[in-house]
This record gives sequence, C-alpha cells and structure tokens, in this order.
Amino acid sequence: MTSPIAFNPPSSPSIFKEKESLRQLPSMTTAVSYLSAVQRADDTRACSHDNFSVASTPAPSFPYEDDENNVHTEFGHCENETYRCVSKHDYTKPFQEHTVEEPPYYVHLVTGMIFLILYFFGHMRDFFGKYFTKSSFAHLVHQNGYAPLNSGWDSFYIRRLKRRIDECFGLPVAGVPGRTILILDRYSTDHNETQIYTGSKTRALNMSSYNYLGFAQARGGCADAVGECIRRYGVSTCGTRLESGSSELHVSAEAIVARFVGKEDALISSMGFATNSTFIPALVGKGSLVISDQLNHASIRVGVRQSGAQVRMFKHNDMSSLESLLREVISQGQPKTHRPWKKILVIVEGLYSMEGTLVNLPRIVELKQKYKFHLFVDEAHSIGALGPRGRGVADYFNIPPRSIDVLMGTFSKAFGAAGGYIAGPKTLIDTLRLRGHSGPYAEAMTPPVLTQIVASMASIMGVAPVSQSTKSALTPSPAASIVTLKDGAEELAGMAPASMLPTWMNLHPSLADGSEARMRMRRLAFNCSYLRAGLKKLGFIVYGHPSSPIVPLLIFNPAKLLMFARLMRARRTPIVVVIVAYPAAPIEKGRARFCPSASHTKEDIDLFLRACDEVGGILELKYGSSKRWGIDEICERAVELVHSM
Repeated sequence: MTSPIAFNPPSSPSIFKEKESLRQLPSMTTAVSYLSAVQRADDTRACSHDNFSVASTPAPSFPYEDDENNVHTEFGHCENETYRCVSKHDYTKPFQEHTVEEPPYYVHLVTGMIFLILYFFGHMRDFFGKYFTKSSFAHLVHQNGYAPLNSGWDSFYIRRLKRRIDECFGLPVAGVPGRTILILDRYSTDHNETQIYTGSKTRALNMSSYNYLGFAQARGGCADAVGECIRRYGVSTCGTRLESGSSELHVSAEAIVARFVGKEDALISSMGFATNSTFIPALVGKGSLVISDQLNHASIRVGVRQSGAQVRMFKHNDMSSLESLLREVISQGQPKTHRPWKKILVIVEGLYSMEGTLVNLPRIVELKQKYKFHLFVDEAHSIGALGPRGRGVADYFNIPPRSIDVLMGTFSKAFGAAGGYIAGPKTLIDTLRLRGHSGPYAEAMTPPVLTQIVASMASIMGVAPVSQSTKSALTPSPAASIVTLKDGAEELAGMAPASMLPTWMNLHPSLADGSEARMRMRRLAFNCSYLRAGLKKLGFIVYGHPSSPIVPLLIFNPAKLLMFARLMRARRTPIVVVIVAYPAAPIEKGRARFCPSASHTKEDIDLFLRACDEVGGILELKYGSSKRWGIDEICERAVELVHSM
C-alpha cells in the first residue's frame, strides 16, 4: 500500500483534508481546467474559512493514492507575495568568492580511517577470494587467455565501496518529478547485489529533481501542447538533422533559443552531454589551447580530449589563477616551437553542478577584453533559473550576451525537457551543423521534446500578440534558425513574436503573457536563498552561491551518506534527496545535493529544514562555524533571512 505523505498539520483547516470536495473536481486535461482547479480549490477554502488568510497552500496531510488528479502534488500553490525575490547581482556588494569551509580535523581523520579500513579489508577479501572462492571472482582474473573486461580501481570501488551504499542511487520513480514524487519501494537481501521491488509505492517530498521552474508537469499548457504535438507529428522524426530528421519544430525551437539567449543563431542537440562532447571538438583542434576550470563537467572534459587541443586548468573560479595562466600561455606559446596559439578558448560553467558556485562572469569578461581569448560558457544549470528574466548568468550580471562568444545550455533543468543547445554567430553555427558529430550521426530531437522546449521557453519570454510581433525587432528566418538584430534592439529581447510559435500552439493567457513564468522564477529565487540560508543558520557546511538552485550539504563520512538518505525517507513525511559520491565528487567530500524548485511552497522548505535539523542532529553533521539560529526562529524570519543575503 502506498505510504502517505503527511506534513505538519496546518494551523487552520485545509482543503486537502476535504477529499470528497476534491473528487468532485473534473478530470483536468487542459491548461484552463488546471488553472481553474487551483483557483477553485482556493475559492473553496476561502468560502469555508472567511477569516483564514492564506500564505500558501498547506501541504497535504492524507495519502494521495485515491487523488491522483490533485494538482498540488506537482506544483504547490503559494499566493503570498512576500515569499518572492528576484535573482540578480547587486553591484553595490562585492562578488561572493568561492570559499571552502572546512570541518573539524577529526571529521577528516575519521573519514580517512573509514576509507582506509574499507580499502584494506576489501583487498584482503579479493586476495583470498581469488584462491578459495574462485567462482565468485572469475570475472576479475584471466580466463582462457582473455583479460578481465572490468578490473582495477573502478571494479574495486564499485564492489567494495559503492555497493555498500547502493540503495542511495538509482531510485526508480513512478510519476512526475514535481513538488512531490512517487518512488518504487525496494529492498535487498544480498547487500545490494540485487534489489527486490515490493510492488508498493511511496509518495515523498521531492528535493532531488532538476525541475527548477516546475514545467515538467503532466497537466498544464506545456503538457497540452505536447499532447497535441504527438497527435500531429508522432513521437520521432526517425533520422539525423542532416538527413530527414529536421522538422519545422526544429526551426522554430532554434529561432526561439537564439532570441532567448540574445545570439544570432542556435543549434539544438538531442542530448545535453553530447552537446559539449560532440561540438567542442568542432571548435578547437591541434594548435589550439583550451583553458578549463578544474571543476568543469565531465562532458566538457570528454569534448576537449577528443578535440586534440592542448588543455590547461586553473583553480576553481579563481580569477588570479586564470590571469596568471593566461600570461604564461600567451607569452610562452605552443610547447617546443613556442609559436603563437591558433586560438585560445576559455571554458567555464555558469553554475557548477556539484558545488553550486556561480562563475565570476564580470571579471572573466574584463580578462577577455584584456587578453583577447574566446569565451565558452556552459549554462546547463543556470539558463532559465538565474536572472530577472531567466536568461542565465549574463542576465543575472546584466552583461550583454555579445561579450560571450559561445553559449551552451541544456533543456533538462529549467525547461522540463531534454537535450541541449549551442548559440553564437551564424557563421559558427553553420560550421557546427556540419562538423559537430551530433548533426551527421545523432538522432534528431523528438517532436514532443521540441514542443516542450518551445512552450516552456515562450512562456518565460511571453508571446507578443500578432499585431505587435509583426513590428518586432527580431525576426526568424525560415531557411535556418537565424535571428536578425535590427535597429538597436536589445540583445536580450522581450517577448517572442507569435510567428515563432507553431500556428496550432495556443498557450493559456497566463503563460502567453509571461506572468506565470515570472512568478515561478521569483518563487525559485526565494526558495533557493531561503533553503541555503536556513541550512547555514542550522550549522551545516553548505557550498555555493545564495541564488543557486543547487544546494550541496557536506556530509564527508560515507556511512553517514547512507544513513542521511535512509532517515530522510523513513520520516513521517518521506523526503527524497540526492547523494553525491565519487566519481562525481572527491572521494573524501561526499555530500547530499538538494534542488529546490518553484513548485515548492514556503511550508515545504520549512518542513525540509526541520527534517535536516533533526537528522543532522542525530548524525552529528553540523560542522559549520557560522552563528546558529533555532529552527523556529529560521522559519519565522525567513523573509528577513533571504533579503539579508
């Protein structure tokens, strides 16, 4: 039987307890019915409790198995405007440099001892096992002249270290990754060698998904558009972009992406990882130099290795290290010959996925103007989630996109879709269409995913009425996705012309005018700042920038990684979190990574902070040195806490 999700009882009666009234709501298949259902729910509560002032919809306090149409499982309603803020850089304050807060020495000592013990006994078991239980270790030794396919450190780490905490990873879900999420219950009787699924499901508060703006919903305007797209185009174009795989949706999506990020042209790839790994080799080659942040994503590293270019790394987000390296490589030139480099490409991420840190873009742009290198910014996690208009780090810092040569991003975070894009000058994009391996060889992005991208991105931009769109300063070219700038138009233009959208796509008015997306971006900014500030005030070591939707909580001890995830799921209100361990993070710096969303209410963050406070106290995870507040004070002074950061 499905486990209930039960939040702290609200101070006043809630509509969520009146299950019969919810059953009377019709099945919601359109955006109009979705939004009207939310409004009707609020009207019902207002009629029943005339003196009840709503800050946000109280979280449910009953099982959801009989109420799958409840819109609040995917996106919590919050009408309190004080629980909003804008994501933008305050130039009156210095840029917040990346600082690493270290725990007490005994934490490093204990963590090191644990890994040493696991390493020692693991190798002892392997040594004796290869002699006394050969059948269990046959895959690690040579057989009939064949070398083992999987051996060495990777095999040892998976068998002796990772498998002990494997229940933290790869948890299957059975529903929309929204405000809550439905997970399949499972257990293991052989120390995680295999998993047994019970057939039951548990609905939990979701703090693990990248659904930053909550657009990955099963109901609403985007979902309606995707459903209509499937009826018109099917589920695949069954070809590559250079063959028969391109459709009018690709042209429309690329035009909107280019306009959204303020670039001349854009190219879409069906996989975010492949966007970097297949297009970077087309940008640089032998005789070129790539300067990379030491914490850049694996997709960037793979792409650079395949390119054949020389690569140098600088300390994470350290501008002094970057400038020193630039002076060295420019003065010395290529190894042995000392000839000038054909080109120098600096690659950074807008928002780093494991640290939650924000790139110091203003300083990098200054260095770019001084040392004349090309700049590539990976906005996988920042596009849609940062900036007053959701246009990423350039919007956050109010820096013209023309200052950046190449912009890369993905659609799997803020837009609730999949794939990635590269944006830049048309001449560059035309070259990448041919030389990037995704064009000639990879399957084209599917029509439903393209529709989700167009609908969600258009709702962030807002759609200009037809009478206004004909006068727009930016116009798409049907021959390609190029968007032409005219007569001093702003680089980050406002609304998208209606002509850019498919003629059959009719967004709900609140999506078309951009008001819904603006509300979501402001809610996301508040939730991110509140969660990070709350965790710091509770005494945890938390990395990252205050505006980042990625909030890593450092745990260090590998045994506590497992127990943290287990205790969070075992609460009266189950909570799902992501545990990050090697190789995604340094082996001695295991962490829990939280991803707040616009779909969460302030009460959800309160509940989550209370859970972290209790579990962190049990596991003794409060290693931080900042001044601590009590959990009640944090919840009461949330708005003050957010605006003080």
